[in-house]
Amino acid sequence: MSIHLSSDNNDGDEVVSAINVTPLVDIMLVLLIIFLITIPVAIHTVKVNLPRDVNQPTKTKLRNVVIAVTPDGHIWWNQTMVQGQAQLEGLLEKVALIRPQPQIQIRGDKDAKYESVGQIVAACQQAGIYKLNFITEKPNG
Repeated sequence: MSIHLSSDNNDGDEVVSAINVTPLVDIMLVLLIIFLITIPVAIHTVKVNLPRDVNQPTKTKLRNVVIAVTPDGHIWWNQTMVQGQAQLEGLLEKVALIRPQPQIQIRGDKDAKYESVGQIVAACQQAGIYKLNFITEKPNG
């Protein structure tokens, strides 16, 4: 809809009274796409059903590496205490070069902080380890 006002005093100026909705439609489409992407992610992160009693027997081989995390955050490589994150990363880099790669089995104490176990997982990922297991026990009852 356009309005044309003619007046002898105006030098050919026209007043157009129309709203350009193209930017509004662009913004709405972007918001729609964002909501379509984020809603399923938000739903899956809130509603989680974790397995309670599924436990497979561990097949321990001599070449597998068992990393234990104590409640106070100390890390043990098989039966040897690791002195720091740098030493752990060095050991993992050596294991990553072995073909076929041995499995890394993480035994985290139930009272250990998640951060301690997370640092081990991050170090394994950084070293290029792709066989990583978590050792758990079957709950009583």
